[in-house]
Amino acid sequence: METLAEKKASKKPVKKTAKKTESKKATTDLQFVLKAVQIARDRRCSDIVALDLRGISPATDYFVLATSTSGRQAKTVADEISEEAGKYNLQRFGRAGYEQGQWILLDFINVVVHLFDSEFREYYNLEMLWGDAKRLPIDD
Repeated sequence: METLAEKKASKKPVKKTAKKTESKKATTDLQFVLKAVQIARDRRCSDIVALDLRGISPATDYFVLATSTSGRQAKTVADEISEEAGKYNLQRFGRAGYEQGQWILLDFINVVVHLFDSEFREYYNLEMLWGDAKRLPIDD
């Protein structure tokens, strides 16, 4: 019968991959945020903001906010961002407001994209609600 000391000595060392996995995931999430910003910009959305909510929100790490000129434009941007997510191995967890197109929410768990028309953007004012969040630099 093995003693406790022998059992401890015979155990294989556990690889510490959790931090690497978290770091890689955070990098992928940030890359996806920047890609979502680029898609919104390329499709002529305005007032595009990316917020870093890590350490502030228990629900998500990033918000992308953009204002569209029409429901059709918002749907096109939502479709392109959803399609692009697959290239980052991200799956859309939920989608809301797509049919109306006034405020489309795309939930990718760590990244949530909000596409507003100007009236809803002004009314809900998520930037003020999350005023303590860091704004990510976005090249214009």
